[in-house]
Amino acid sequence: MKQTKIFSMAFAGVYPYYVQKAEKKGRTREEVDTIICWLTGYNVKQLQQQIDRQVDFETFFNQAPKINPNVHLITGVICGYRVEDITDPLMQQIRYLDKLVDELAKGKTMEKILRK
Repeated sequence: MKQTKIFSMAFAGVYPYYVQKAEKKGRTREEVDTIICWLTGYNVKQLQQQIDRQVDFETFFNQAPKINPNVHLITGVICGYRVEDITDPLMQQIRYLDKLVDELAKGKTMEKILRK
């Protein structure tokens, strides 16, 4: 697998940008955390532990308790790529997260974001 720069970036370094993007649009950190926990299977305490440990994206997703089985319902374009067409599993998981935060910032309801 080709190692890309984002794989080795600290999740904790990017997390504040997810929160900032959401808060600029009137959403909350708690909603961002809910999305991350839905996607990864972490609970809020485990999520905070990963942030505190400064794990990289690769470790963050590799240690995720359980990637949500409904991730296949996440479709669309993020960063110029269709998320459903990304072949590298780790990159796809990262882009799923990007897509969900983007949907939050664009005002979608949590019900739609969490594919209920």
